[in-house]
Parts: sequence; structure tokens; C-alpha cells
Amino acid sequence: MARAATTSDAFNAIAEPRRRDILALLRAGERPVTDLAQELGMSQPRASKHLRVLREVGLVRVRGAGKQRLYGLDARGLRPVHEWVGGFERYWNETFDRLDTYVQELKQTRRED
Repeated sequence: MARAATTSDAFNAIAEPRRRDILALLRAGERPVTDLAQELGMSQPRASKHLRVLREVGLVRVRGAGKQRLYGLDARGLRPVHEWVGGFERYWNETFDRLDTYVQELKQTRRED
């Protein structure tokens, strides 16, 4: 089966660890590609390619500031990922609630013995 293009959606784009690293750095604010490349120990062209993918799926925005292009996080693009993960969060919360109930029942049983 052919692999889906990394630019098709946020899930595919963030499957690449370096892109997740870029998004994490951009949480602190806008940065030029040269800063991102240096921080991540990669070449500027490679960082630019990752930023292009992130821009195409709507996770990163770019604006001109003089001679620089500043890249910033556009977290709205993460909404599908957040909603998908949210289903698992509910699952784990329910699982932990059941575990907590079980532990409390065990404690009560031990007190009665």
C-alpha cells in the first residue's frame, strides 16, 4: 500500500519527529527559519522543507518582517488531532475512575476484615 503524502493532513505532517520539534519551538512565539534550523541542528533548506509541509496543512503561518520571514504556530490546524486524542483521554479517564473505585472497594474490604 502506498504511503500517504505528508502534506495531506495534520496527522501525516506531525508523524515526522522533526516537525513536532518545530511545532514545540514555535509554541514560544514566532521565529525565523535560521533560528529553528540552528536550534534543531539541521540545515536551513531542510528546516524550510519541514516548514513548507507544516504550512501546507495549516499548522504554521508565515509573515514578512523586513528581510526576514517569521514562522509562527497556527494551533487551529491541530484541532482534528486534539479531537481524536480526546477520545482516548476519555477512555483513560474512565479506566482510571474504574481502577480508583476498585482500589477503594479493596481498602474497604480490608478494613472490614
